[in-house]
Amino acid sequence: MIMGDKKNGSVAFEIKDLNCWYGNRQALQKISLSISEKQITAIIGPSGCGKSTFIRCLNRINDLIAGFRTSGQVLFKGQDIYDRAMDPIEIRFRIGMGFQKPNPFPKSIYDNVAYGPRLWGVRKGTELDGIVEQSLKKAVLWDEVKDKLHDSALALSGGQQQRLCIARALAVEPEVLLLDEPCSALDPIATARIEELLLGLKKNYTIVIVTHNMQQAARVSDFTGFFLLGDLIEFGETKQLFTYPRDRRTEDYITGRFG
Repeated sequence: MIMGDKKNGSVAFEIKDLNCWYGNRQALQKISLSISEKQITAIIGPSGCGKSTFIRCLNRINDLIAGFRTSGQVLFKGQDIYDRAMDPIEIRFRIGMGFQKPNPFPKSIYDNVAYGPRLWGVRKGTELDGIVEQSLKKAVLWDEVKDKLHDSALALSGGQQQRLCIARALAVEPEVLLLDEPCSALDPIATARIEELLLGLKKNYTIVIVTHNMQQAARVSDFTGFFLLGDLIEFGETKQLFTYPRDRRTEDYITGRFG
């Protein structure tokens, strides 16, 4: 078991011998690590190495794929999220997710953010108004959209749409935010805004980010895991992993010899 940094708080996730299959194809092999609470953990590695499969295991979104199955344990705050008694929908509210391509609903900005709270039964207009405003402020988007809350979310720029999707995830007060390559479709300015946002959010949220951009991982994360062909090759503090990698394969990847 590779542990996170205990001095910075408690452990959010403990993953023990996690294996994953899509039908007969094994995508992850005996992954064991821990993820610290209120820290940013980056997952890096070449395409097809299992990064997205891993992060989607953390809130059971892979369950929606026919033929997907797992073995091992994913403990969140000490509870195995794959236990039959656990409600996957509740898990996905507690462990929110953002995707590579911004995916706002074809609704207004307001209705995008209010969607989750409404599902949980919030109906009072003033309460929804407060949730929408606070969520957009947390996503550093409020000042840009406060005068056009009832305009279509699809009219926003790509970077604004991505921050809106983060606000939508935050509206149901999750404990964790999972982000699967959230900046890959964005320009450098929008990317910088997202990175600044993440550094602010980690004060209150555990964040796990999959990124193909190693410079981004080095800039924003506290811990980094390097995946290759479904294996976790190395996991540790980001500064250590990028400066003094323990495994030659990690060194070869971060220095551009492959990937």
